[in-house]
Amino acid sequence: MKIFRSSFPEGFVFGAATAAYQIEGSKFGGAGSCHWDTFAATPGNVLRAEDGARACDHYNRWQEDLDLVRAGGFDAYRFSTSWARVIPEGRGAPNQEALDFYDRLVDGMLERGLKPYHTLYHWDLPSTLADLGGWVNADSPKWFGDYAEVISGLIGDRVASTATINEPWCVAWLSHFLGHHAPGLRDIRAASRAMHHILLAHAEAMERLRGLGLGNLGIVLNFTPAEPAGDTPADLAATARQDAIANRWFIEAIAKGAYPDEALEGMAPHLPQGWQDDLGRISAPIDWLGVNYYTRGLIQQGEGPWPQISDVEGQRAKTQMGWEIYPEGLAGLLQRLSREFVGDLPLYITENGMAWNDRIENGACFDPERVNYIDSHLAAALAALDGGANLKGFFYWSLLDNFEWAFGYERRFGLIHVDFDTFARTPKASYQGLRLALSK
Repeated sequence: MKIFRSSFPEGFVFGAATAAYQIEGSKFGGAGSCHWDTFAATPGNVLRAEDGARACDHYNRWQEDLDLVRAGGFDAYRFSTSWARVIPEGRGAPNQEALDFYDRLVDGMLERGLKPYHTLYHWDLPSTLADLGGWVNADSPKWFGDYAEVISGLIGDRVASTATINEPWCVAWLSHFLGHHAPGLRDIRAASRAMHHILLAHAEAMERLRGLGLGNLGIVLNFTPAEPAGDTPADLAATARQDAIANRWFIEAIAKGAYPDEALEGMAPHLPQGWQDDLGRISAPIDWLGVNYYTRGLIQQGEGPWPQISDVEGQRAKTQMGWEIYPEGLAGLLQRLSREFVGDLPLYITENGMAWNDRIENGACFDPERVNYIDSHLAAALAALDGGANLKGFFYWSLLDNFEWAFGYERRFGLIHVDFDTFARTPKASYQGLRLALSK
């Protein structure tokens, strides 16, 4: 690698990230069913019909995994707690086994000199709440606030920061309009209401955590910069709609207390009555913003009803996910966020990484493609800093190969290879390369 820790300002945080459902194993420790368990149990939803029942067996191997984070030279570990584990029925009595597990996990990070970066929700909605409509139900923000208060009351005073929601666009639009993730709906009314209720859940959690006296609170948004595939008026208009739905909806609500007009033209008729009155709560100040970035989108006019958006395949090299490798998009995104939305608010790259068809050969995993990917995106982070973005940290996604949602265990994002038969961990060349870069 050509980019080193010394290239960044003093105090810049380097970490690795995971998510509870993707690594822990949902069948352990008294966890309740979540909507990903039932989504995965439905034929055709997940590649090779895989699920998160065992995942990476992190629930039983967490000490080994934290040792790997420390040995990698990282400052911090970004993790999520599972709502369905903490409160198996979604509401009511918490699960003491889960509280004890997360208590030990956070203490384990601190004992290893790692800063815990906590995410309250990374997509594991309890099935009992999904039965009631999940994020389409107007009561969902209160349910989430109750959960946030329980788990943050336990570990909130020991974590370095807390994020309310990870990637609300995926929680709402990808899952309720495009249907790719649990609950797998394709319904504009459900999607529009979920897009609003997930922001209200963020607001509710912020209020509850502020009430507990906790600070350094934020949210993690995913962004896919939208660029027109052509210069026709129709393509430009489609790109503006995509940008409004995928990029501007959440940050504009949080930073400016408004939803973009290009998204409202299709969604406003389906939003809950009085939605405008909620924007004041939604736009309450945050302490930092997490930015997840993987690729850009090339957009052209699509067919059918609104929003009439169609993706065009880019011409650059692609990851195992089929995503175009476009590091300069990260620099432009961070600068745009600072310029148009958040000013000098601290920014963290909370996810960035690539999936590749990694294999163990002669006891090792050689992944030069990932080394180059990380190096080029760290260079983009430096460019964003030079351009005025108040960037404070970088978290690679992911520490481990894991259950990659609808793509099962085939798509490998990890710095560490996981054998899903034996659960053996093998650090890849990218892990070693990043470890050396962080030591310089």
